Formats: sequence, structure tokens, C-alpha cells
Amino acid sequence: MLINKVYVQQQAIEGRAAYDFLIDIENYDEKYTSPVLIFLHGRSLSGRDLNRVKRYGVLYAKNRGVEIPSSLIVAPQTTNGWDPDKVKDVLNYVVRHYNVDEKRIYVCGMSMGAYGTMDFVGKYPQSVAAAVAICGGGTLKYAQNLSTVPLWIQHGSVDRAVPASESKKIYKAIKQANPQADVTLTIIPGGTHGSVERLFHKDDIYEWMFSYSKEE
Repeated sequence: MLINKVYVQQQAIEGRAAYDFLIDIENYDEKYTSPVLIFLHGRSLSGRDLNRVKRYGVLYAKNRGVEIPSSLIVAPQTTNGWDPDKVKDVLNYVVRHYNVDEKRIYVCGMSMGAYGTMDFVGKYPQSVAAAVAICGGGTLKYAQNLSTVPLWIQHGSVDRAVPASESKKIYKAIKQANPQADVTLTIIPGGTHGSVERLFHKDDIYEWMFSYSKEE
């Protein structure tokens, strides 16, 4: 019964925004404004089968019993890299069709999805309250904009797919743009490209993100 409930609450929205996406509405009540948590997947989950986006990350963790703070969880799927304009189109769709707290929009991603997270925040910093990027990197031209949004960048020390130097590089650029930027870099000792997925199964990143609001 629990499995059936999970799948009922995670609805596929196809052909209505720039990316197809799953949206988890288990904790959604249209009478109240709801925060939004967007998860951007890595390259291995790309394609046209939305079930793939449940193989790791936020929805995977939720389906395994992790208690995510009450929110609309949005998991789009790309076929080839992340375009910040298309991610914004997904967010716009959600804002139009659900009762959203626009001061509490959060984004997180892993690997290619971490780059996508940083590019989305970098292009649309006014839309995001806080973001987490895991084992990725970022586009240096967005450093100034990124410095205006609370960011938690995490990377495994022995990642061979995307070296930790990528996260260090964008962190350094953000701090150079604004030494007072609320950005944290955490290098996980012994962490590999795959092992850092466990971060989605702990409370830390969710508690951290949801502590922020654009009101602040």
C-alpha cells in the first residue's frame, strides 16, 4: 500500500514545460503556499523515461523513507545537459499551477545536475532562496550572481569522474566576487563520485536549505 501511495503522489507532467518532470505532491495542500524543491539529476539519468529520475537523489531518498521537509518536490528530466532557461520554464509552470511560496524555492543537484544547479542559480538568482551542488562545478561568469544566494557546495576528495578542483574553482570565483558571500565548500574525505549520493539520505542538506527564505 505504501508503494502505491508513493507512486500516486508522484505525478508525471509531460509536454507542458520545457522539460518533462515528476512532481511529488504528498505534502501539498492547495489552501496553503508551499515551498518548492527542485532536483537536477546527473548524466546517467538522462533520457525520456521519467522513472529514471527516481534512481537516486531526492525522490529516491524520499521513496526509501527519508522525511523531506513539507514541499512540492520537482524532478525534471533532460536528454542532454541542463539549460537554465528551461529549468526556469519548469518552475514557472509549477508557480502557475500550484500555490507556491515564491520566497522559498530551493534547488539541488548532483554531478551534471550540480552544474545545472549552479547555472540556474547564476542566471536566476532572484528566484532561489538557497541551493546545494554536489560533485559538480559551475560557470565562472555567474560568480557575481552566485554570490548573492546561499550555497552549499560539496565534493568527494577522491572523485575521479569530476575532480574536486571543479568545486574549488567555482567556490574561489564566488568568494573573489564577494568575500562576504554565504557560500560553503565541504570536501568529503574519501568521497567518490557515487558515494556522495548518501548526502540525499541525511537531514543536513534539507534542514540547511529550508532554513533560508528570500525574506532574509
